Order: sequence, then structure tokens, then C-alpha cells
Amino acid sequence: MRVLVTGSSGHLGEALVRVLTSEGHEVLGLDLSPSSFTDVVGSAADRSLVSDCMNGADAVIHAASLHKPHVGTHGQQDFIDANLMGTLCMLEQAVAAKVGSFVFTSTTSVFGSALTPPEGAPAVWVTEDVAPVPRNIYGVTKRAAEDLVEIFHHDHDLPCMVLRTSRFFPELDDNPAVRDTYDDTNVKVNELLYRRVDLEDVVGAHLLAMHRAPSIGFGRYIVSATTPFSPEDVVALRDDAAAVVRRKIPECGATYDRLGWRLFPSIDRVYDNERARDALGWEPRCDFRRALASLDAKEDPRSELSIAVGAKGYRANSVYPYTRPSPATAAHLSADVSGYIL
Repeated sequence: MRVLVTGSSGHLGEALVRVLTSEGHEVLGLDLSPSSFTDVVGSAADRSLVSDCMNGADAVIHAASLHKPHVGTHGQQDFIDANLMGTLCMLEQAVAAKVGSFVFTSTTSVFGSALTPPEGAPAVWVTEDVAPVPRNIYGVTKRAAEDLVEIFHHDHDLPCMVLRTSRFFPELDDNPAVRDTYDDTNVKVNELLYRRVDLEDVVGAHLLAMHRAPSIGFGRYIVSATTPFSPEDVVALRDDAAAVVRRKIPECGATYDRLGWRLFPSIDRVYDNERARDALGWEPRCDFRRALASLDAKEDPRSELSIAVGAKGYRANSVYPYTRPSPATAAHLSADVSGYIL
């Protein structure tokens, strides 16, 4: 198969190129920033360039985007140009080239404020049926881009898959209280219980979506590690999440005690990946129990792919969304968008 991957200099894009190439596919990587995984340097909003890249393509995986950390460094128009206009260009050229499969990388950030229950309310059990309430321009543009993808499926019979991925980047937590209280690996292993996914499993979901798109037509799926929780746990998770985890996975106690780690006292949402597993035949490997087993074996809880790609770090000098940098810092960071801007 000939596959066009956008954002090929970024974390997910690089991982996709690595795996697709290893499986024998012919891969063309497109990104604004050069890298050893990018064949064409340019914008996904450049219609002429994208048209050339689409020649002979059997499938497109559109992973390039401005992301949440860019909210502090880029204007709203930048997000519209990258996340909306870039996606529109990709869809138009995919239709013109009669591409057989289009996979769009979205985010659980589209749910926005719907993920935050009021004080005293149970945790939110998050399925694809939860109505998004985006809280920033990132969520707004990714949600709107999802709608563009769905429209192109209905209007042009373009087989399309939308994957709402949870956290998989190696960035530090965006909550300063969490960063100051917990070891970073402790945070990320905790998050595998309810809001994180390993890069290897994200890639696996994308490849399955690419292959299944022609038979499914259109699908929108949450891509997150399989949670050990059930909807019956939502009240207890908000009140005493640690007790729920210890009851369901008692072996975690010895591992956490040895490492000096702590479970989160409260969990406010849980991502349910059941539809992705059922529709795509997706079997994510990297969950909380597997992480515990790796830690007990004194191994890194991340997959080999995540370790290899994550070695380059996230974005240098990443600025969190609630922090507005100085003009000089913003100018520096605006240039540091490898793999993430269209």
C-alpha cells in the first residue's frame, strides 16, 4: 500500500512511518519541518503540493496538527489555518485522487468541559456518545475538523475514520500541582487507568482504522488504554479512587510502596475504548497491569516504540495553555513546531 502520512516529523507521524515502513508499505511523509522520516517538506494546506503527494496514494493518515501546548504560543487564526484549512485541503485532494482510506487523528480534548463533573458529582464515563463542549481553540478546531471529515464521507463516499486519542505525548503534566507532587512516570502510569495510551497502541489503532475504513465507511472512536474500571465505579472513583484501584488490582500496592509512588486520590473521568476494540479489532497491549509487570521486572513501562520516538523529547520549552509567554519567548516557540503544525 502507498500511504501518505502528514506530521511525519512529529511523535505520532514518526511512529507511523516507522511501523508502516517495517510492514512493507510505501510511505510518503509530509511535514513543515524536515526530518529523516519526512520526504516532502511543506504544508498540508498547500493544494498543489498535497495534490502531488496524493498521486498513487491508497490511504492517508492525517496526523499533523497544532496541539494543546500551542494555545499559549499561537493565535486562533493559526489554529483555524492549520487544523481546519489543512484538513479541508487534505480531504479535497483525497477525494480528487480517489484515495481508498482516510484516517484523521483527533483528540479527547474535543470533549472539553464535558470531562469536568461538578463538585460532588460522579466521575464522567466517557464514550463516543458524550457531547463535546470544547474549552479552547484547539478543541474547537479539532471538533470542527471531525465534522469536515464526516461531511466528506457522506458527500463523496470517502471512507473515513476519526480517532480521538487520549494522552500519549511525553510532555509533563499541564497541572502544576500534579507536576510538583508526583514523579512524572508515576503520573503517566496512573493515567493508564483512565486517560492515557501508549504510542504503540495509538499506531496500532491507526493502522487498523486505515485497513477497516473501506468496510466500515465512517467511524469515530476513542483511543485510550483499556481501563480496569466499569460504569458502576464512577461514584467511588470521585470519592476515593485509590481504594477502587487497590480493590481491583491489589498487586499494585507492593509495586507502588517499593517505588514510593502514590495513586491519585480522585479521578474525574474515564475513557471507554470498547467501541474501538469492537469495530477495529483493536487489542491495546499497554495498560496499567502491563505497566506494573514491567516495573516489577525493573523495566521501562513504555513500549519500545514509545521509548524510541520519545527519546527526542516533546517540544523544547513547551508552554502550557494557561501561561502566556513574553513576545520574545512566543516568537522563539512559534518556530519550534516540528511535526505539529500544518
